Amino acid sequence: MTSLAVMGAGRIGGEVAFLATVLGLADEITLYDINRPLLEAQILELSHTGLDVRLSTDPVAIASADIAVFAAGSPRNPGVRTRADLLGVNLPVADHCCRLLQGFTGVLVTITNPMDANNYYLCRATGLPRERCIGFGGQLDSARFATFLKERGREGPAWVLGEHGEHQVPLFSHLDAEVPVEERDAILARMRGSSMPVIKGKGGTVFGPAWHISALLKCITLNERRVLPVSCVLDGEYGVKGCSLGVPARIGLNGIEEIYEWTLDEWEEARFRDAAESSCVLCRRSDV
Repeated sequence: MTSLAVMGAGRIGGEVAFLATVLGLADEITLYDINRPLLEAQILELSHTGLDVRLSTDPVAIASADIAVFAAGSPRNPGVRTRADLLGVNLPVADHCCRLLQGFTGVLVTITNPMDANNYYLCRATGLPRERCIGFGGQLDSARFATFLKERGREGPAWVLGEHGEHQVPLFSHLDAEVPVEERDAILARMRGSSMPVIKGKGGTVFGPAWHISALLKCITLNERRVLPVSCVLDGEYGVKGCSLGVPARIGLNGIEEIYEWTLDEWEEARFRDAAESSCVLCRRSDV
């Protein structure tokens, strides 16, 4: 029996709760949001699926959940230039949710942007082992990367490491053929702005993030032990400490089982260092 708590019942949180319900990823789902009318509406609509899942809005149940998802706070909108600009407004929300997580011993998945900094903050503030704190973003970035590669007739596994933001690092060295620097830069520039057309058109991204988050939750609940690009609190891996950053990690029932240190080429290494510097600066601003 798996219990899931979702903090933040808006676009992403609500859709994650819906997918967890219809995919049978949890037997019990607790939703929390300070917007009570929204919270009650989401719970009511989930009940209208008619599926056999226990639904709750009791915040006390969050601490005893097997998996908790932090999806609360302000989303990126057309007026927000980068995800990093959301730190000031969303850090107090993360602090509020930390109080709900007192005594929590499960796996925490962070979604709210700036995701890497929030994942680091929540790990430090809750006292959870870093293995139980997973930041989501790399799966979505990798899916976008795969789309852009396909458009150019490129083949090979699509992996994106680094920061979930301006300093994401697509791994061209894992593809079947060499990609010139000019083409790499062009694809990276497109990836940095890939979410904005969706945000401008409908107010925020929903389908892509929610689908990949549900895949991450499935990996945890079913102990699939798959290697995924997720944000991990680093302690010397890749020569980086004091921040959370996207790296390949094996994910299972207890969270992060192993972090893999892949060899990066010169172009990737330079951008990974930029990502580490950027993430460390934000994490220092959020540090407890």
